[in-house]
Amino acid sequence: MNQAIVVQDVYKKFGKPGRPFWAQVIRPKEQTNGQKPAVVAVDHVSFAVPAGEIFGVLGPNGSGKSTLIRLIATLLLPDSGSVQVFGFDAVRQAMQVQRQINRVSVEASFFKKLSPMENLLYGARLYGMDGRQTRRQVVEILTRLGLEERVIYQPMEEMSRGMQQKVAIARALLSRPRLLLLDEPTTGLDPRSKREVQAVVRELNREHGTTILLTTHDMLEAEGLCDRIAIIDSGKVVALDTPQALKRLISANGHQATLEDVFLELTGKQLIKEEERQA
Repeated sequence: MNQAIVVQDVYKKFGKPGRPFWAQVIRPKEQTNGQKPAVVAVDHVSFAVPAGEIFGVLGPNGSGKSTLIRLIATLLLPDSGSVQVFGFDAVRQAMQVQRQINRVSVEASFFKKLSPMENLLYGARLYGMDGRQTRRQVVEILTRLGLEERVIYQPMEEMSRGMQQKVAIARALLSRPRLLLLDEPTTGLDPRSKREVQAVVRELNREHGTTILLTTHDMLEAEGLCDRIAIIDSGKVVALDTPQALKRLISANGHQATLEDVFLELTGKQLIKEEERQA
């Protein structure tokens, strides 16, 4: 089977390493000079994603989801292990990997004084796309995502965060990547906008065979979109299977288990903090 992603024993740590044992013995009260302790973000993770699959990653804040996506996108280098995208090594063949992918993250950035059309045309030129044809595609994608055509020509700074996120998704879709990395793409969107984005993701996967890796805080989104889901906690994959198989892992006191039941059972944590629910 053709594999879109192969992550093999990947390990990534941030921050300074801890003091050696002998230093702790000789000077146990030595100050750290404000340095933060090392944090293991991805802890010997392995999995493979076949071409054409929608693969979900669930985990609490700080679990390593976004770090994992950045490693696949060649934005970070693993400390050990390997990442391959359609057979290309993400470290040694980063340029080839970058040609296969596009990425949408929560912190999408734009030229805020420019319109969605101008931003997307700029991005399209980086991919060598034809201007006239691209204009038609920009209008088609953005209206498909629920933006009114008049908004397409207004400055980005006048748009809500949710609308800006739709433009970020459109920018990623425009190049029709073989692999689309979606890092919490519907965060901040209203329910209708979420459904519009989810419909476009399904369409891209079904009609163009695009492989999609999705991180999300929305359990219904994960269950509705993903062929398989990995649950990650403290940098480790604690479960990986289809949504139905994951729900069969636990008993739910006489009622059918949900993905949230599975998540709580395996991690003992809420997917999002209570204050974020109220925000």
